[in-house]
Amino acid sequence: MRFLPVSDTAVMVELRDLDETTRLFTALTAADLPGVREVVPAARTILVVFDPRRVTPAQLVERLRAVEPAARAAGAGRSVTLDVRYDGQDLTEVAGLLGVSAEELVRRHQAATWTVAFTGYAPGFGYLVGDDELFDVPRRSSPRTRIPAGSVGLAGRFSGVYPRESPGGWQLIGRTDAAMWDIDRDPPALLAPGTTVRFTRVERELVPVRGPRPAPVASQSSVEVVSPGIQLVLQDLGRPGHLGEGVAASGAADRAALRAANRAVGNAPGTAVLELAGGGAALRFTGAGVLALAGASVAAELRTADGGRLPVPPGPFAVEDGDELRFGAQSDGLRTVVAVRGGFDVPAALASLATDTLSGVGPAPLRAGDRLALHGPAAAPHAVAPSPVAAADLPRAGRTVDLDVVLGPRTDWFTPAALEALTTQEWEVTPRSDRVGIRLAGTPLERSRDGELPSEGAVTGAIQVPPDGQPVLFGPDHPLTGGYPVIGAVVDAHLDLVGQLPPGARVRFHPRAPFTDL
Repeated sequence: MRFLPVSDTAVMVELRDLDETTRLFTALTAADLPGVREVVPAARTILVVFDPRRVTPAQLVERLRAVEPAARAAGAGRSVTLDVRYDGQDLTEVAGLLGVSAEELVRRHQAATWTVAFTGYAPGFGYLVGDDELFDVPRRSSPRTRIPAGSVGLAGRFSGVYPRESPGGWQLIGRTDAAMWDIDRDPPALLAPGTTVRFTRVERELVPVRGPRPAPVASQSSVEVVSPGIQLVLQDLGRPGHLGEGVAASGAADRAALRAANRAVGNAPGTAVLELAGGGAALRFTGAGVLALAGASVAAELRTADGGRLPVPPGPFAVEDGDELRFGAQSDGLRTVVAVRGGFDVPAALASLATDTLSGVGPAPLRAGDRLALHGPAAAPHAVAPSPVAAADLPRAGRTVDLDVVLGPRTDWFTPAALEALTTQEWEVTPRSDRVGIRLAGTPLERSRDGELPSEGAVTGAIQVPPDGQPVLFGPDHPLTGGYPVIGAVVDAHLDLVGQLPPGARVRFHPRAPFTDL
């Protein structure tokens, strides 16, 4: 058993094999250790997320060492058959890598018995271990930014099915239309650890999996999306406590901005807000309300129902029936939050209104024509005097942002020159960035070893490095597990800055002292 630093709020337990990992995970889920928030199992590791106000890393390691692994891992005992159309983009190439024909690969993929070893990456994603030694496939050197929902892939000794459209580096061999995750199903995940999976070949065209749309709004106060801009989503403080089920916490990219806007209108700090990335949105109101903006600096104008045009003040302001709020370009930062007194009357998913853009849990990203019902102003849970929103010093294109990082857990996968390059050069934020991850450009980070890393847990702020050496800085909707090595993670106190990084901004990483007591 080895303990590795992950961030200032997480450590990783590394074990010898999958069986040892699952037995310790079974014991940890029943142990209820003080200060432990979540545990995330993977192939040979367990990610332990902790509250640094309640336990130090040294205390946590001592308590983890004292946990006796269970005699055997918990198993689901279920069997699932998945219909697959074997037409994946990488089928022919993967067959060549394995030294067989595409037809032989398909035949053996069907003939093998696959078992869910653990879940992660995204809700409904199961890591399947097969009984055919043929399947040991390297990941792609650079992950795709969009993999269709239902894609069947291979990576290392695992097979898996992407529950929804998402980025990823697995080799794609086919598609299924099975719903891997359904929030209205009990349980929501089709696959659980211990489930046996069989794949069956079909030739019919498969129907793509789509996320839910907002329900129609009754005749009450509401906000209508005239234009969503680049991206408009609902966010609150997320849904922590579900990492073991493959469900990320998600939540506001800038938590301080969310709290500030809610404070300004008299809401509870974690009340859901609208999060606008990149500007350009327009909202129309039915009924009266009180709003406040926080986060990125944006040119905003209130167009009143009687034809007036008013600038939006740096504090709470009122809207009347028929008013429109229009956003121009953002100058500093990337994401503006809009709080409405009373909050949004929208169905929650796992007790949260956060939109997880990777997994599809929560309300779907908003589109033109969507309407969101509002609670009346009298329903505001904290009827306090409104307060102004203080301006924050935010990133902008061309400006350098300093971020503190904890190095680990896989610094040993990189050369000394790569570690120096990580912390001495300035990295540019590329346009290929979103709530899932920020792609950085700079001098590539050179690995000290080849091969594949078994999939393991990652945290928000993790700096993952694909084989091309260009880091990806994980955002709030990041995959929970991955197979590219993580060289470090941004500390929790700087994650709000990460959420405000626009394309063209530059980042400089400053290492904090490692957890020497691990």
